[in-house]
Amino acid sequence: MPAEELEKQYSPSRWVIRMEAEEALRTFVQIGSQATTMARATRRSRLNVPYGDGEGEKLDIYFPDKATEAWPLFVFFHGGYWQNGSKDESAFMVNPLTAQGVAVVVVAYDIAPKGSLDRMVDQVTRSVVFLQRQYPHNEYVGIYVCGHSAGAHLAAMVLLAHWTKHGVIPNLQGFLLVSGIYDLEPILSTSQNAPLHMTPEDAERNSPQRHLEVIPVQPVHPSCPVLVVVGQHDSPEFHRQSREFCETLRQVGWKASFKELSDVDHFDIIENLTQEEDVLTQIILKTIFKK
Repeated sequence: MPAEELEKQYSPSRWVIRMEAEEALRTFVQIGSQATTMARATRRSRLNVPYGDGEGEKLDIYFPDKATEAWPLFVFFHGGYWQNGSKDESAFMVNPLTAQGVAVVVVAYDIAPKGSLDRMVDQVTRSVVFLQRQYPHNEYVGIYVCGHSAGAHLAAMVLLAHWTKHGVIPNLQGFLLVSGIYDLEPILSTSQNAPLHMTPEDAERNSPQRHLEVIPVQPVHPSCPVLVVVGQHDSPEFHRQSREFCETLRQVGWKASFKELSDVDHFDIIENLTQEEDVLTQIILKTIFKK
């Protein structure tokens, strides 16, 4: 694919049809910031909880209203092409999910240029390890991992993590990968790689699509459901990557499914999680509560 076309395919805002590209980006940040401000004002929470020793290794936990001994943990990794975004503007789904008895965790990680891809993958993996150790009473309720865009890539890497070296195997009960990239090789030829400084070796090592055949020693149980989601107005390359990743998951024995959500793009597919009646919000709740 010519470099110019690759640049277009991997520029999600250029595929938004409801508004101009720059406005779509601004709106996304605005809605995320407003949702986070509201969540912090209206929900019980623990903010900036360190899950490691690094300055950027923090997470926010938002608790359900009902005081119970155990609740499902919904863990969210934000997007932003591994170089933008923050947990402080990513609590889109907190109010609808906590209202239904789900605890929501929004994880920060060191974005580029401070953080390398290897570091980001290690950080999000350790955040899950921390949560399993911090809330062992949730063992029978489970952890559900969700990521958007670059965060979906990180969530997919968590799916393939080698847990034995971390000394704990988290009770992962479901993965939701939203509008992600699972083979990083095409990014090498785009402007998105400028702050990442990603080499072909980095791309190979951190492409979950290329490592599915090599099952880790103690992976997530293959019966754990993995839902790969893409928006109707995501680019053809995002559609291709999502379909191929889902197909490869199935081929090697994972319980994976693919869903294209109609009438949404790369941004409002997540913005709409502020609404309990949203299609994706309902999918999340049905996945957690096995309805």
